[in-house]
Parts: sequence; structure tokens; C-alpha cells
Amino acid sequence: MRRKFAGAIACITITAPVLVLVTPAEAAVPAQWQNCTVVNNRLPHGVGRANARDRTSGTPVTTFRRDTALYNTAMRANRRLDGDGDGIACEKA
Repeated sequence: MRRKFAGAIACITITAPVLVLVTPAEAAVPAQWQNCTVVNNRLPHGVGRANARDRTSGTPVTTFRRDTALYNTAMRANRRLDGDGDGIACEKA
């Protein structure tokens, strides 16, 4: 009786599906908002809210695309794009 039970457990273990765990942040980020390199290929100076001002100790970036809806889409996809929280994602002079 014990042998049949042990054999049944072995079959269940062998045929169990393999699960691959992916964090929600990795799975949910669309390719166009994956990182600032990808964003800067499309929008060379970044994208920001219409009323955003660059927070910097040097010369502020003013040439970014001013589009609040696009900025909000980027933030929903990947919050890390606006590291300093100034309302401009991936700003580059």
C-alpha cells in the first residue's frame, strides 16, 4: 500500500507545471516606456506636463515636449522615468 501511495506522489511531482514568476512592474511596462534611452529615441528632450519646470542646479531644460496626457501615460507605465519628480520624464539638455 505504501509503494502505490509513494508512486502517486512522485507522478504528481513530476507532472506539476512549472511557474515562472514575473513582477508586475516588469510585465506591465510597454516597450515604448521601458527606460529613458527608449523614450529619448522618440522624444529627444523628454516629455513633461504643460506647466512643468526643470529642477536643476544648472541650466534648466526647456525644450522637452509639453504634453500632460502623454506624460501621465508615461507615469502610469513606469514611474521611474521622472526620477526627480519635477513633472518632466527623461529630460535631457
